[in-house]
Amino acid sequence: MGGGPLNLVREDGDMRGIFFDADDARAVLDRLVRDGFHATMERDRLAGEDDDEDHPWAIVTDAPPVVLELLVDQYDGWLDEEGEASAPAQPAAPLDLPAGPKRIKRPG
Repeated sequence: MGGGPLNLVREDGDMRGIFFDADDARAVLDRLVRDGFHATMERDRLAGEDDDEDHPWAIVTDAPPVVLELLVDQYDGWLDEEGEASAPAQPAAPLDLPAGPKRIKRPG
């Protein structure tokens, strides 16, 4: 993956951790609130999923990225990177291409 680090903080300043297990999501929510951060739990709708029971849980929080990342690792979730801007990629250096085809065999 090139182009620099991802910006995991949403425009509103909050981050999202996604969990398939509701108990894990509640445990993360409780931990964040207990540690003094604002956090909410909501159902995350996946495109193409019709069954409400298959939708994962999202924890939206103002906690620092490292805090949510550690909790996501502990409870087998992931950080939501969808729709988030990545740092602008540095333009690649121009390639040094030949002006014409190279002759491999001697002309004959």
